This record gives sequence, structure tokens and C-alpha cells, in this order.
Amino acid sequence: MTMDLSAYAAENGIKYFMISYTDLLGGQRAKLVPAAAIADMQENGAGFAGFATWLDLTPAHPDLFAVPDSSAVFPLTWKPGVAWVAADCVMEDKPVQQAPRVVLKRLVEEAAAEGLRVKTGVEPEFFLTTPDGERISDPHDTHEKPCYDQQAVMRRYDVIAEICDCMLELGWKPYQNDHEDANGQFEMNWEYDDALTTADKHSFFKFMVKSIAEKHGLRATFMPKPFKGLTGNGCHVHISVWNLDGSQNAFADKSMPFSLSAQGRHFLGGIMKHASALAAITNPTVNSYKRINAPRTTSGATWAPNSVTWTGNNRTHMVRVPGPGRFELRLPDGAVNPYLLQAVVIAAGLDGIRTQADPGPHHDIDMYRDGHRITGAPKLPLNLLDALRAYEQDEGLVSAMGQEFSDAFVKLKSGEWQSFCNHFTSWERETTLDV
Repeated sequence: MTMDLSAYAAENGIKYFMISYTDLLGGQRAKLVPAAAIADMQENGAGFAGFATWLDLTPAHPDLFAVPDSSAVFPLTWKPGVAWVAADCVMEDKPVQQAPRVVLKRLVEEAAAEGLRVKTGVEPEFFLTTPDGERISDPHDTHEKPCYDQQAVMRRYDVIAEICDCMLELGWKPYQNDHEDANGQFEMNWEYDDALTTADKHSFFKFMVKSIAEKHGLRATFMPKPFKGLTGNGCHVHISVWNLDGSQNAFADKSMPFSLSAQGRHFLGGIMKHASALAAITNPTVNSYKRINAPRTTSGATWAPNSVTWTGNNRTHMVRVPGPGRFELRLPDGAVNPYLLQAVVIAAGLDGIRTQADPGPHHDIDMYRDGHRITGAPKLPLNLLDALRAYEQDEGLVSAMGQEFSDAFVKLKSGEWQSFCNHFTSWERETTLDV
């Protein structure tokens, strides 16, 4: 149901709206619009030059309009009088098919057409660093195994509590916050929801965390592997599928192994089938592959997968099934685009259901210690280029995500890879100067 944003502003003391969309590389783009002008913006959208952001557009393209979705408006509790609202990209009165939120909405509609309602929860990890990003912000956070360290949490209480207070005020039902496995790293959790709502919240969460960290003179980063030797930033996603009215979990069947229904097993089969290509979306940066192919960290484990395997309640695999009717995909990292994460999970899962994909055998072993004993399980891509090639070759996933989106995404990401390859590093000089 569409809500009148002018009325919302009057009722909630909102003076400005940030009309925001997320581009292909995960950049959040916005215009700050006074409440007096929001009625026109709600009807026609805020105008942008698409070429000026990371979309595959040229300066010759017509104006891009970001049309706010009133179902996804969140007040900035740390900045009273301002509200953020997610927007859909439109050009010449048509949805921009490469825009991430447009891609996700189309796939949500496809799932609904098959009587399915995908619900997800995300676990975004982040570091609190010095403003220059060179060091973690807490010089006393030095333990070899710092996970759940209560003293370290309390030394950053002001930041973490303010973020959690915001989520409480927004009605997100946050339920736990903790210090994670790396020094300076944190995770905050809120209740799962429909895939599009989770994506909007995830997008706003990243903006909120960065903003509040800056308010406290710190910097928050979701970079997959910002520090050598420390566990990287994951963004695990918990997935379940329900009937359209949300009354029945279509994945739950206590008579089946892992209490996972046949339909749930096929959805999981789609994730396994497309895993190597999936990585281009879930692990979208050069730095991402320093997390999923990392050597053992100072804590003793990377907590990231490196092979395409699944299991029960075992955190060393790419997918775990921790309880009835849901599973956790542990592949995504902090750089993942919130909308594309949800989209690619639905795309792969729907294909799995349609093709009755088999996820293959589960494995109960410790992959970090005994993974070499498994044969037949593909390794995840070693770098971004391998992931992009796997994505391009996966015709089923490309088609499900949309050809226009896929062409644009691969083009921009290939350019990013080329830029990396053209960059000279100190490592090259140190290892090659005297050859």
C-alpha cells in the first residue's frame, strides 16, 4: 500500500528525505529533498545522471529518475528531521532493468507467481577502525581469540548501543550484538523478513553504521578482508521459503533428513548447482577472494568456505542447515550488494526447484582440517576473474538474473578487474626488482 510521504513528513516531523538507490557496484546514491517537494518526487522521482554513478549508462542516456518506495522509509534516528527512503530506478517511464532493486523485485514477483514467499535474515559483520582505516580503533583489543569478548564490547558500547537503539526505535526487533572473531570486528542481528524488506534494511543498516561510527570519530568498514591475518567480514544469509500468506514454511518437513522438505532440498540444490557463478555476486570485489581463500587466521579459523559443500549444523561448510525449514549460506561477504544478494539467492533457488536440482551428499567433517579428504566438491573461485567467467558461462543464472543486468554487471566488474591488474604494487617491486 502506497503511503503519502507528505503526510508522513507532517506526522513525524520530517524536514528532509534522502531518496536513495544502490548502483551496480553497491554504491548508495541519494538526493536530499525538502519535505515540501516530496509530493512531486513521489509521483515523478528525483532526477539523476545515470552515467555519473556505477550503472552501464552513457552521458547521452536520458535522465534516470529514482522513484521513492514509501514502504521502505526509515527516519534517521541519529539525525532528527531526516528520513531515508529506498527508490526504484526508472528511465523514460520504464524500470531500469540493470538496477539492483529492480532485479530483486522482479525475482520476488517470479517467486510469488509460483506461490512462494522468500524470507531471509542477514548477519553483516564490520570493523570499527581509526578514521584513516589503517588500524582497528581499540588499541586494547588484542586477544588471540577475541570473539564475544565482553570488555571489548563495552569499550565500544556507545557506538554499538546507539546503532541498536536506532533499530529498536525503527521496530526491526534486533536481538543480539557481539564482538566477532577478529580484533575490532562486530556483528549485529535483527529479525528476518521478506527478501525485499531485508534488502532495504540491509542497505540502510550499512548507511546507519557508517554514519554513527563517523559521529563517534571512528570509521566502519564492511570490506571483506581489511586486515591481514584477521578473520574477514562475512554477511551470512539465512533462507526459508513460505507460502504466500506466510502461514506455512514450505522448507519444513520433520519426516525428511535435516527436517528439510523436498522443495527446500531442491532450492538448496540450486544454490549448490550455481555456487561458483553465485560467487561473482556474493563476493564481488578483488579483496573478496582474500577472505574465502585465506590461510588460517590468528583466531585459528577463517569462518569462510573455500569449497562447494553443505552440512548440518557445522560452520566450516558453504551451506549449513542449523534447524528445521531453513539454511544458512555462508559464502557472501561484507561487500555484497544488499539487493543482488537477495536476488541471486532467489534466482538460484527457483532454478533449483524448477529443475529439481539435487544438492548432492552432505558432509559432516571439519572442512578446515579434513577438507582435502572430500573428492568431487568444486573449489570456489580463486579470484574475481574466475568468478566472473563462471557467471558468464552459467546461462541459467544469467537468464534468471536478466540479460541486461548480467551484461552491465560483468562489464563493470571486468573493468574493475582490469584496473586492479593495471595497478603496480610494492609487492611487485619487492619480489621482482632484482630478478
